[in-house]
Amino acid sequence: MRLGTFVLAAQFPGQGHGEALHRALRSVEMAEEAGLDSAWLAEHHFVPYGTCPSAITLAALLLGRTRRIRVGTAVSVLPTAHPVALGEQAALLHLTSGGRFSLGVGRGGPWVDLEVFGTGVEAYEKGFPDSLDLLLRWLSGAPRVSGPGGRFTFRDVAVVPLPQEELPTATGPFPDLPAALERSGSPATAGPEVVVACTSPSSVRLAAARGLPMLLGMHVDDEEKAEMVALWNRHARATGRTTDELAHAAHVSAGVVQIADRRAEAAETLTKAMPGWLKHGLDAHVTVDGRRRAMRDPLRYTELLCGIHPVGTPQVCADRLAATSERTGITRFALLVEGSGDLTTTEENVRRLGLEVLPQLK
Repeated sequence: MRLGTFVLAAQFPGQGHGEALHRALRSVEMAEEAGLDSAWLAEHHFVPYGTCPSAITLAALLLGRTRRIRVGTAVSVLPTAHPVALGEQAALLHLTSGGRFSLGVGRGGPWVDLEVFGTGVEAYEKGFPDSLDLLLRWLSGAPRVSGPGGRFTFRDVAVVPLPQEELPTATGPFPDLPAALERSGSPATAGPEVVVACTSPSSVRLAAARGLPMLLGMHVDDEEKAEMVALWNRHARATGRTTDELAHAAHVSAGVVQIADRRAEAAETLTKAMPGWLKHGLDAHVTVDGRRRAMRDPLRYTELLCGIHPVGTPQVCADRLAATSERTGITRFALLVEGSGDLTTTEENVRRLGLEVLPQLK
């Protein structure tokens, strides 16, 4: 079982952007100190739901501040990014961090971001598979790549840096890399891990056909996640993936965690803080084409999250995570630790997750 944090850099009512980002940074530093496996960074534009506009930039900062923990994007939004630019950055972080970087990618939403960055709604509605495939070609180890046509038409160019090149030795320019690589579990010549955020059967089939693990959202329960894993397995097998690939698919389950001495106390912490943030953040989303979007009721959504995720005593949280793993087969978790909106409470939440919950799951 591998536990990690899910970092939104959420701006709660009355807080500034700097406060939200500082809490996000501290939660990752605390996660490493507490012995957690990973930190997954969200990316949002123009909304207080999350104040980090570039997950891969924040990942670079945190990889430089840490030595052991894996840092991933959850997610870098492909319809508003060029896959080659994203691939170059991913390769750079993979090589300079000793293989500690994971690139999570997703389709995002039909937000005004598409207008601001000039990619248009078609990139969201139809362009994700082509963007993903170009990204994977860039990270495949091929020394040169050309654009396939359409939106991505460009001549043959060199891939620099090569993401699958062997990493330096201990006497090379990055003496800390070999030990970090050994801790990460990645082979020296492998490129960065790519994970796909999946929220629909079509995205599950897309990930499965390419043999990529899924990142499953915190809004779905164990039953739905088990169904998505089963669909991934069926489609991966149908498209020629081996039994070994199926057995080692390292899917990630996103969720919420809040630890207290009593379950009611943990739930109260979240129901007092999260609805205000959710309303503040979700109401700020603007669609690119004026389409109406139904937003969840903030209090009911918070109560739902408290019911399906590890919220309560350390024992309750460990049991909840173990049950999710048993029902879904998923052994990697990205858990939102900042639901209180308070820095001190967040730090204590991370500390208890590492010291009181994680040992029960090893």
